[in-house]
Parts: sequence; structure tokens; C-alpha cells
Amino acid sequence: MTDRRARFKRDGFLVIEDFNTYAECDSLMDRAEILVSNFHLEGEATIFQTSEQERTSDDYFLNSGGNISFFFEKDAFNGDGVLKRDPFHSLNKIGHAMHDLDPVYSAFSRSPQMKELAEDLGLTDHVLIQSMHIFKHAEIGGVVDVHQDSSFLFTEPLSCVGFWFALEDATRENGCLWAEPGGHKTTLRKRFKRTKSGGTEFEIFDETPYSTDEMIPLEVKKGTCIVLDGLLPHMSLPNRSAKSRQAFTLHSISSTAVYPSDNWLQRGDLRPI
Repeated sequence: MTDRRARFKRDGFLVIEDFNTYAECDSLMDRAEILVSNFHLEGEATIFQTSEQERTSDDYFLNSGGNISFFFEKDAFNGDGVLKRDPFHSLNKIGHAMHDLDPVYSAFSRSPQMKELAEDLGLTDHVLIQSMHIFKHAEIGGVVDVHQDSSFLFTEPLSCVGFWFALEDATRENGCLWAEPGGHKTTLRKRFKRTKSGGTEFEIFDETPYSTDEMIPLEVKKGTCIVLDGLLPHMSLPNRSAKSRQAFTLHSISSTAVYPSDNWLQRGDLRPI
């Protein structure tokens, strides 16, 4: 067993400094600005808010598994529904198929170091299923509630692994990740799925509340990769600082596991470019 794999199995997360170069991080941030500049809001904006995901799961959100879609912060609009800032500085994230539909994100997601990491962790049968560029803009970036990634990318058996890339320094002040070492040695609390009548709901497996008492801040420098077990409860606090905390995330699942048809994220007719 490799050292990386042993530490990952022990802690439920793995912090790898200098995984990406500053140039590689900058390439994603530059690309995000281009994507946003070409985005034109049509109709009502879709707001992403972790505490109200069932309520905010509209068709635009549910169709995003096979698209590049744009989601706004809940505090981005004034009482009249007008953006307080320019669109770029109003967004929560872009997702969820950037790794397949955009060449810049695809190259980042399938880098030589990513292939080496997958081998080190024994994830050679895994496939990439979701990607997100998360902005966490200064003074507006919202909280991400405690959650387990396997709740949103459920497989039988459980197989979800997340990769979180710091495109900028992540500190306590600007909303770094928090997690408990060994916290993945627990049960899956719930699953986020589609309902037969439309929309989404949580299927509850275990009503035991998450504990944050032993969570530690994962303050990391630009270029760091954090690997997250799908069962690991983790969170991030709001960014009330003057510095943004951009990050890119990938999620993978085993190609041999069952991916239910009522999972919220479905790929549709996606064809990689």
C-alpha cells in the first residue's frame, strides 16, 4: 500500500501540496472569466444554496449534469431582483460537466499527476462524473453546510471520491474546508435524489446529527489538492474577508458500481469533445 493510500484510508482526506502549478491554477481562473463573459442570463437566475437544495432544484439545476451551467449566490440580488454586482462576482459556481465539455478543464482534470494519484489510491476503475468551479467571492461567498459527497453521488456500493483543488490560498478568513481526521468512519446519513413527481428530496438513512467538535481547518496554499472520501463530513464557512477563495472540484465513482437512475445528477446525452 502506498503512503498516500494509507494516509487517505486513515484520515478520510489527503492534503497534497504543490499538486498543481500556479500557471495551471491561473488557467482555470482565466477560463472561468471567459465562460462567464459569454454567459447571458435568460429568465430567472438559478441560486445555489446548500441549506435549501430541495427548494432550489429547478429544471436548470437538474439538467446541469450534462452541461456547463451557472449558479448565483443567494445574496447576489437586491430586493428588486437586480444583481448587486457584475455577473462574475455574483456567481456561486459553474458546473457540472466542465471536465468533459471544456478543453481547459478537461486537460486540468486528466493531468499526468491526476493519473498517478488515481493509481496511488487504487482508483484505476474510477470515472469522472462531476466537476465544479467554486468562486467563494470576497464578502459574498456563502456557507457550505456539513455534508457527505456520497449523499449527492450515491452508488451501490459506495465509491465516491472527491478532489478539491485550491486555485487560490484557502484560509479560515476566506472560507477554507473543515473536516475531522477519521471522520469518514461513519454511516451515510442521507441521499439526494429525484422524485417521481419532479424535483428532489432527501432519503434519510441515519438521523444521527453531524458533529463538528473535532473538525479542523484545512488551510492550504494555491496549488494544493485535497482528496475527500465520500463518507467524510466536511464543510466551509462564509467568506467575509476581502480575498476570494476560488477552487475547482472533481468527483469520481467506480465504473463497476451501480449508479441509480433517480440520482439527482444525470448525464443525459452528454458527448465529450
